Amino acid sequence: MNILLLDGHPDASRLTSHVLEIYRRSLPSGVSVESVAIRDLSFSPILRHGYARRTEWEPDLLRLAEKIDSCDHLVVAFPMWWGSEPAELKGLIDRLFLPGFTFAYHLDDPWWDRFMAGRSADVIATMDTPPIYLRWAYGNALVKRWKRQVLGFCGFKPVRVLALGPVKGGEADRRMEKWSTRIEKLARSIKPAKPQEKQLRLTNFLGKSAPRT
Repeated sequence: MNILLLDGHPDASRLTSHVLEIYRRSLPSGVSVESVAIRDLSFSPILRHGYARRTEWEPDLLRLAEKIDSCDHLVVAFPMWWGSEPAELKGLIDRLFLPGFTFAYHLDDPWWDRFMAGRSADVIATMDTPPIYLRWAYGNALVKRWKRQVLGFCGFKPVRVLALGPVKGGEADRRMEKWSTRIEKLARSIKPAKPQEKQLRLTNFLGKSAPRT
């Protein structure tokens, strides 16, 4: 199994890096693991022309697209800022998760193809907000978006989201033992829903122009 760990914090040696290291150490033997920190990539986070015409990928984005295409399981970790992921991670999604690569709309109905089917994903979000408040006050917007509108939309299944908070005021240190147990459980229970549906999409995508929208 190929596992890709994606660190979405713009700064090094933060809680995000720590939880990903716990995840890595907890993986079963025999898996192949790669780690990428978005802060180390050189790319523009702006999808300048939308889907009207393709904005060519920088070399770092192309290499990451290859890793996403080949992975069986994706892990994305980031801090929640203003109810969402940091800008650089959002820009990465805009630039990489393109029609023709991760999904494609149908021409004759409102549905779409989910080209990342056969892969699964875990999302780990650290936050100052207590998870219960995220759920009841904000309707779990961050969780629903990543599960349904980002990764799930493209076919990753299951998409499991772990919200860790609050982290401020020393809470992260006090809660780390409990959080570590939950992270370890995720790492030891990876199971894509339908691995037989996995198809490599990148070569086909690079040979075509992105559709207009």
